[in-house]
Amino acid sequence: MTAPWWQSAVVYQVYPRSFQDTNHDGIGDIQGIISHLDYLQKLGVDAIWLSPVYASPNDDNGYDISDYENIMAEFGTMTDIEELIHDARERNIKIVMDLVLNHTSDEHAWFIESKRSRDNDYRDFYIWRDAHHNAAPNDLHSAFGGSAWTLDPLTNQYYLHLFSPKQPDLNWANPDVRQAIYGMINFWINKGVGGFRLDVIDLIGKIPDDKITANGPKLHDYLKEMNQATFANHDLMTVGETWGATPEIAKLYTRPDRKELSMVFQFEHITLDQESGQDKWFYIPLDVSKLKGVMTKWQTQLNSDDGWNSLFWNNHDLPRIVSRWGNDTIHRVASAKMLAILLHMMKGTPYIYQGEEIGLTNTPVKDISDLRDIESLNYYHDSLKNGYLSSDAILDQINHKGRDNARRPIPWRNSLNGGFSDVDPWIDVNSNYPDINVEAALNDSNSIFYTYQKLITLRHQNPIVVYGDFELIDTVDQVFAYYRHYHDLTWLVVTNFSNQTNTFTSEDHIEATIIANYDEPKNLHNKILQPYEAFVVQVTTKL
Repeated sequence: MTAPWWQSAVVYQVYPRSFQDTNHDGIGDIQGIISHLDYLQKLGVDAIWLSPVYASPNDDNGYDISDYENIMAEFGTMTDIEELIHDARERNIKIVMDLVLNHTSDEHAWFIESKRSRDNDYRDFYIWRDAHHNAAPNDLHSAFGGSAWTLDPLTNQYYLHLFSPKQPDLNWANPDVRQAIYGMINFWINKGVGGFRLDVIDLIGKIPDDKITANGPKLHDYLKEMNQATFANHDLMTVGETWGATPEIAKLYTRPDRKELSMVFQFEHITLDQESGQDKWFYIPLDVSKLKGVMTKWQTQLNSDDGWNSLFWNNHDLPRIVSRWGNDTIHRVASAKMLAILLHMMKGTPYIYQGEEIGLTNTPVKDISDLRDIESLNYYHDSLKNGYLSSDAILDQINHKGRDNARRPIPWRNSLNGGFSDVDPWIDVNSNYPDINVEAALNDSNSIFYTYQKLITLRHQNPIVVYGDFELIDTVDQVFAYYRHYHDLTWLVVTNFSNQTNTFTSEDHIEATIIANYDEPKNLHNKILQPYEAFVVQVTTKL
């Protein structure tokens, strides 16, 4: 049996609003993506995960969809998306659409009808409840702050929204909702897409009356039904966003015989710099030993026979990894390469978020007027109102963890607005664009870009990277080292997750250096690791 194409693939996420503006409105567009397909082909990726481009009033940057079968005007037209799918396919790149199936925009035709009256045919497409003691039905909270319930004065009932009030939750318990969604998915499959990323898919089985949001009892029934109605007869990649997943839960989604999804995004490693008992804004230094434990758990407990891993540091919701866990000043290049080597030598499908391949950094702001993200803005105003922290302390948290860090325009060259747009962009480009931009990376043979390019090539050409067994090596906390074993072949991966030197020692004999971000290692006996040094060597292990 031939292995699925996505097991040896590398996926590149494009956030269209910030990729490339071609129609002079300061907002990225689909033609902008098309204009850089040669760049992505040079990098070597197999698929583009496209953040939502559907029609949307843009309350949450496109994750509030008002029409799944139309394109947001500022991004282009359906003809543009068809051209992108075609032109990418010509370069052996598949387009993976981002689908938001937990909720729609409150401007979607279904919700407009649903609000008209309690007996409207679309009423049960959403989740409506009577007040409880003249208040919200219960104390469920929105991920964006405040109650998850909003009162509609016309019908005097509350509707559920686990995110913004402009993002009402769909009622997956209604079979008419499910059939409408499956029809829409097949619309896009017929357009020739290569798969789907399913936003907060673990929430669709919610039972709000029991305050169950994630991993509801009918979740997997819905996913199996969706698979049979849509994905089953096509060679597609599907990845679900599942914040609460454990390896055992991930197997339920991804075990091949269950016929649900190809893989999931799990976020256990991403929460390691979060203060215990607090939300994401309260950050603490990363404990590398805990990172090793989490990554090893997912590498060893989720095998290709019973599921599949996704591998990522960044996405549109997360701060830039080189600023978060690397060193974005004197060791920016070394630490970015280290983080790339550490992740891309693991088993699973790696995801690269736009700009990660050139080491883009966070973009601190000094005033909330520079923010665009609804989550950050809501957090700022709520925290200030409740008197929890000073405005400076809140801005510090947002500068470390806010989503705008990832959403700054891509700097393509050292020119006006980094070459992203010839007019003022919807959000400012990071001021370091004269030094950190795509053109500079391509012109430097030792740049971060070429490390990513080589890592992608290594995955494509070496089954040990895709299928090899993982074995953690016991080291000091800040050294993260592991073996990959495949038949009679062993690769050793050594990384120094620190801006200090550390020592690594092994009796293994180096046969060949596969990749390194400093000089090739000569031997492994009391090897002094430079700050953020990383290398992969083929070794003969001493029994």
